[in-house]
Amino acid sequence: MLQREAMLQHLRRHSPVVAPSMLKCDFGDLRSEVRKIDAAQLPLYHLDVMDGHFVPNLSYGPMVIERLRALTSTPFDAHLMISDPGRYLDEYVRAGCEAITFHLEAVPDPTELLRAIRSQDVVSGLAINPDTPIEAAEPFLNDCDLLLVMSVNPGFGGQKFMPEVLPKVQRASQIAGDRLIISVDGGIAAGTIGPCAAAGAGLFVAGSSVFDFDDYRQAADTMLAEIHGGTDTAAQKEASECRP
Repeated sequence: MLQREAMLQHLRRHSPVVAPSMLKCDFGDLRSEVRKIDAAQLPLYHLDVMDGHFVPNLSYGPMVIERLRALTSTPFDAHLMISDPGRYLDEYVRAGCEAITFHLEAVPDPTELLRAIRSQDVVSGLAINPDTPIEAAEPFLNDCDLLLVMSVNPGFGGQKFMPEVLPKVQRASQIAGDRLIISVDGGIAAGTIGPCAAAGAGLFVAGSSVFDFDDYRQAADTMLAEIHGGTDTAAQKEASECRP
Protein backbone atom coordinates (compact mmCIF):
# COMPACT_ATOMS: atom_id res chain seq x y z
CA MET A 1 0.00 0.00 0.00
CA LEU A 2 1.40 3.37 -1.06
CA GLN A 3 1.78 6.21 1.43
CA ARG A 4 0.50 9.67 0.52
CA GLU A 5 3.57 11.13 -1.22
CA ALA A 6 4.24 7.90 -3.10
CA MET A 7 0.61 7.76 -4.16
CA LEU A 8 0.72 11.33 -5.48
CA GLN A 9 3.89 10.53 -7.40
CA HIS A 10 2.21 7.40 -8.80
CA LEU A 11 -0.76 9.39 -10.10
CA ARG A 12 1.41 12.10 -11.62
CA ARG A 13 3.76 9.58 -13.19
CA HIS A 14 0.87 7.81 -14.91
CA SER A 15 -1.07 10.95 -15.86
CA PRO A 16 -3.38 11.06 -17.72
CA VAL A 17 -4.99 8.32 -15.64
CA VAL A 18 -8.03 6.30 -16.67
CA ALA A 19 -9.49 4.85 -13.48
CA PRO A 20 -12.11 2.13 -13.92
CA SER A 21 -15.25 2.88 -11.92
CA MET A 22 -15.98 -0.34 -10.07
CA LEU A 23 -19.68 0.48 -9.97
CA LYS A 24 -19.86 -0.96 -13.48
CA CYS A 25 -17.80 -4.11 -12.98
CA ASP A 26 -19.13 -7.67 -12.82
CA PHE A 27 -19.65 -8.14 -9.07
CA GLY A 28 -20.34 -11.81 -9.66
CA ASP A 29 -16.76 -12.35 -10.80
CA LEU A 30 -14.59 -9.78 -9.05
CA ARG A 31 -11.49 -11.96 -9.20
CA SER A 32 -11.63 -12.05 -13.01
CA GLU A 33 -12.30 -8.31 -13.15
CA VAL A 34 -9.18 -7.64 -11.07
CA ARG A 35 -7.11 -9.84 -13.37
CA LYS A 36 -8.37 -7.96 -16.44
CA ILE A 37 -7.80 -4.52 -14.90
CA ASP A 38 -4.30 -5.37 -13.78
CA ALA A 39 -3.46 -7.05 -17.09
CA ALA A 40 -4.49 -3.78 -18.76
CA GLN A 41 -2.08 -1.95 -16.43
CA LEU A 42 -4.70 0.58 -15.38
CA PRO A 43 -3.06 2.51 -12.52
CA LEU A 44 -6.01 3.17 -10.19
CA TYR A 45 -9.24 1.58 -9.02
CA HIS A 46 -12.11 4.02 -8.40
CA LEU A 47 -14.30 2.55 -5.67
CA ASP A 48 -17.84 3.95 -5.64
CA VAL A 49 -19.22 3.78 -2.10
CA MET A 50 -22.92 4.66 -1.75
CA ASP A 51 -25.07 4.60 1.37
CA GLY A 52 -28.62 4.95 0.02
CA HIS A 53 -28.94 8.22 1.94
CA PHE A 54 -26.56 10.80 0.48
CA VAL A 55 -27.31 9.25 -2.92
CA PRO A 56 -30.35 7.12 -3.83
CA ASN A 57 -28.43 3.91 -4.31
CA LEU A 58 -26.44 1.32 -2.34
CA SER A 59 -23.17 -0.25 -3.42
CA TYR A 60 -20.52 -1.70 -1.09
CA GLY A 61 -18.35 -0.77 1.86
CA PRO A 62 -15.02 -1.45 3.53
CA MET A 63 -15.53 -5.21 3.88
CA VAL A 64 -15.74 -5.67 0.11
CA ILE A 65 -12.83 -3.27 -0.44
CA GLU A 66 -10.72 -5.22 2.05
CA ARG A 67 -11.34 -8.45 0.11
CA LEU A 68 -10.54 -6.65 -3.14
CA ARG A 69 -7.33 -5.31 -1.62
CA ALA A 70 -6.11 -8.86 -1.11
CA LEU A 71 -6.35 -9.48 -4.87
CA THR A 72 -4.28 -6.58 -6.20
CA SER A 73 -1.52 -4.13 -5.32
CA THR A 74 -2.93 -1.45 -7.65
CA PRO A 75 -3.88 1.67 -5.65
CA PHE A 76 -7.45 2.42 -4.56
CA ASP A 77 -9.37 5.71 -4.44
CA ALA A 78 -12.49 5.34 -2.31
CA HIS A 79 -15.15 7.81 -3.49
CA LEU A 80 -17.41 8.13 -0.46
CA MET A 81 -20.88 9.17 -1.60
CA ILE A 82 -22.12 8.92 1.97
CA SER A 83 -23.64 11.27 4.53
CA ASP A 84 -21.10 10.96 7.37
CA PRO A 85 -17.72 10.12 5.83
CA GLY A 86 -15.69 11.10 8.89
CA ARG A 87 -17.38 8.43 10.96
CA TYR A 88 -16.00 5.70 8.71
CA LEU A 89 -12.61 7.13 7.80
CA ASP A 90 -10.57 4.64 9.82
CA GLU A 91 -12.40 1.70 8.25
CA TYR A 92 -11.50 2.75 4.72
CA VAL A 93 -7.89 3.37 5.71
CA ARG A 94 -7.70 -0.10 7.27
CA ALA A 95 -9.31 -1.59 4.16
CA GLY A 96 -6.32 -0.39 2.13
CA CYS A 97 -7.39 2.79 0.34
CA GLU A 98 -4.52 5.06 -0.74
CA ALA A 99 -6.89 7.94 -1.49
CA ILE A 100 -10.18 8.85 0.16
CA THR A 101 -12.53 11.31 -1.51
CA PHE A 102 -15.71 12.64 0.09
CA HIS A 103 -18.32 15.22 -0.88
CA LEU A 104 -18.40 18.88 0.06
CA GLU A 105 -22.20 18.62 0.02
CA ALA A 106 -21.97 16.08 2.87
CA VAL A 107 -19.39 18.06 4.89
CA PRO A 108 -19.84 21.80 4.24
CA ASP A 109 -16.70 22.61 6.29
CA PRO A 110 -14.36 19.81 5.21
CA THR A 111 -11.06 21.20 6.52
CA GLU A 112 -10.86 18.99 9.59
CA LEU A 113 -11.67 15.81 7.68
CA LEU A 114 -9.27 16.62 4.83
CA ARG A 115 -6.50 17.12 7.37
CA ALA A 116 -7.48 13.94 9.21
CA ILE A 117 -7.13 11.98 5.96
CA ARG A 118 -3.68 13.44 5.34
CA SER A 119 -2.69 12.71 8.94
CA GLN A 120 -3.17 9.02 8.13
CA ASP A 121 -0.73 9.39 5.20
CA VAL A 122 -3.55 9.02 2.69
CA VAL A 123 -4.35 11.27 -0.29
CA SER A 124 -7.14 13.70 0.62
CA GLY A 125 -9.88 14.15 -1.97
CA LEU A 126 -12.85 16.50 -2.13
CA ALA A 127 -15.74 15.96 -4.57
CA ILE A 128 -18.31 18.48 -5.79
CA ASN A 129 -21.61 17.79 -7.52
CA PRO A 130 -22.59 19.39 -10.84
CA ASP A 131 -24.77 22.02 -9.13
CA THR A 132 -22.09 23.03 -6.61
CA PRO A 133 -20.10 26.09 -7.73
CA ILE A 134 -16.32 25.88 -7.65
CA GLU A 135 -16.32 28.94 -5.38
CA ALA A 136 -17.73 26.76 -2.62
CA ALA A 137 -14.66 24.50 -2.80
CA GLU A 138 -12.00 27.17 -3.30
CA PRO A 139 -11.39 27.88 0.43
CA PHE A 140 -10.46 24.22 0.97
CA LEU A 141 -8.22 23.49 -2.01
CA ASN A 142 -5.02 23.97 0.00
CA ASP A 143 -6.04 21.01 2.16
CA CYS A 144 -6.90 18.88 -0.88
CA ASP A 145 -4.60 16.65 -2.88
CA LEU A 146 -7.36 15.73 -5.32
CA LEU A 147 -10.48 17.54 -6.49
CA LEU A 148 -13.18 15.36 -8.05
CA VAL A 149 -15.58 17.27 -10.28
CA MET A 150 -18.74 15.29 -10.89
CA SER A 151 -19.94 15.57 -14.48
CA VAL A 152 -23.15 13.66 -13.70
CA ASN A 153 -25.34 13.59 -10.62
CA PRO A 154 -23.85 10.98 -8.26
CA GLY A 155 -25.59 7.72 -7.52
CA PHE A 156 -25.96 5.86 -10.81
CA GLY A 157 -23.70 4.87 -13.68
CA GLY A 158 -24.40 5.35 -17.37
CA GLN A 159 -25.50 9.00 -17.26
CA LYS A 160 -24.77 11.57 -19.96
CA PHE A 161 -21.74 13.83 -19.54
CA MET A 162 -22.57 17.42 -18.49
CA PRO A 163 -20.14 19.79 -20.28
CA GLU A 164 -21.31 22.74 -18.20
CA VAL A 165 -19.00 21.57 -15.39
CA LEU A 166 -15.86 22.21 -17.45
CA PRO A 167 -15.42 25.84 -16.35
CA LYS A 168 -15.06 24.50 -12.80
CA VAL A 169 -12.21 22.26 -13.91
CA GLN A 170 -10.58 25.23 -15.62
CA ARG A 171 -10.96 27.44 -12.56
CA ALA A 172 -9.51 24.83 -10.21
CA SER A 173 -6.58 24.33 -12.55
CA GLN A 174 -5.93 28.08 -12.69
CA ILE A 175 -6.03 28.39 -8.90
CA ALA A 176 -4.01 25.35 -7.89
CA GLY A 177 -1.88 24.63 -10.93
CA ASP A 178 -0.03 21.32 -10.99
CA ARG A 179 -0.21 20.91 -7.21
CA LEU A 180 -3.81 19.70 -7.34
CA ILE A 181 -4.84 16.51 -9.14
CA ILE A 182 -8.17 17.20 -10.84
CA SER A 183 -10.46 14.29 -11.59
CA VAL A 184 -13.69 14.15 -13.58
CA ASP A 185 -16.32 11.47 -12.99
CA GLY A 186 -19.41 10.82 -15.09
CA GLY A 187 -19.98 10.10 -18.76
CA ILE A 188 -16.25 9.89 -19.50
CA ALA A 189 -15.66 8.27 -22.88
CA ALA A 190 -14.19 8.97 -26.30
CA GLY A 191 -15.72 12.32 -27.23
CA THR A 192 -15.84 13.71 -23.69
CA ILE A 193 -12.42 12.91 -22.22
CA GLY A 194 -10.68 15.38 -24.56
CA PRO A 195 -12.52 18.48 -23.32
CA CYS A 196 -11.89 17.45 -19.72
CA ALA A 197 -8.16 17.13 -20.34
CA ALA A 198 -8.09 20.45 -22.20
CA ALA A 199 -9.74 22.11 -19.20
CA GLY A 200 -7.03 20.82 -16.87
CA ALA A 201 -8.11 17.39 -15.61
CA GLY A 202 -5.56 14.59 -15.37
CA LEU A 203 -7.61 11.76 -13.85
CA PHE A 204 -10.66 10.32 -15.57
CA VAL A 205 -13.14 7.97 -13.94
CA ALA A 206 -14.61 5.67 -16.57
CA GLY A 207 -17.28 3.03 -16.09
CA SER A 208 -19.16 1.83 -19.16
CA SER A 209 -16.41 3.05 -21.48
CA VAL A 210 -14.08 0.48 -19.87
CA PHE A 211 -16.29 -2.37 -18.71
CA ASP A 212 -18.46 -2.55 -21.83
CA PHE A 213 -15.39 -3.75 -23.76
CA ASP A 214 -13.57 -7.08 -23.64
CA ASP A 215 -10.12 -5.49 -23.76
CA TYR A 216 -9.79 -2.89 -21.00
CA ARG A 217 -6.39 -1.73 -22.23
CA GLN A 218 -7.73 -1.04 -25.69
CA ALA A 219 -10.71 0.78 -24.21
CA ALA A 220 -8.41 3.02 -22.16
CA ASP A 221 -6.06 3.60 -25.07
CA THR A 222 -8.95 4.71 -27.28
CA MET A 223 -9.77 7.43 -24.76
CA LEU A 224 -6.16 8.40 -24.11
CA ALA A 225 -5.55 8.77 -27.85
CA GLU A 226 -8.11 11.56 -27.86
CA ILE A 227 -6.06 13.43 -25.25
CA HIS A 228 -2.71 12.85 -26.90
CA GLY A 229 -4.04 13.53 -30.37
CA GLY A 230 -6.13 16.55 -29.43
CA THR A 231 -9.12 15.14 -31.32
CA ASP A 232 -11.63 17.82 -32.26
CA THR A 233 -15.05 16.48 -31.35
CA ALA A 234 -18.58 17.79 -31.18
CA ALA A 235 -18.40 17.45 -27.41
CA GLN A 236 -15.33 19.73 -27.35
CA LYS A 237 -17.18 22.33 -29.38
CA GLU A 238 -20.16 22.09 -27.05
CA ALA A 239 -17.88 22.36 -24.03
CA SER A 240 -16.15 25.46 -25.38
CA GLU A 241 -19.50 27.13 -25.79
CA CYS A 242 -20.17 26.58 -22.07
CA ARG A 243 -17.00 28.38 -20.98
CA PRO A 244 -17.44 31.85 -19.53
